[in-house]
Amino acid sequence: MKKLQILGTGCPKCRKLATQTEAAAQAAGIEYELLKVTDMNEIMDFGVMMTPALAVDGEVKVVGKVPSVAELQKLLG
Repeated sequence: MKKLQILGTGCPKCRKLATQTEAAAQAAGIEYELLKVTDMNEIMDFGVMMTPALAVDGEVKVVGKVPSVAELQKLLG
């Protein structure tokens, strides 16, 4: 099971990234757990200075943008 972490404060872009990531994981048939990390100290622990960001199994894959569902599927695969 993949651990998908949305790093952000809950802004509209953060919410969109969460929705897009979930859609990508479902479309790819991936078993996943989606977590939202909203604490700025935790976000900075990932080395992320701009949100939204996506970490897959603890590794940051996207920073400061909301990729398309197709792009996210490639990152999750």
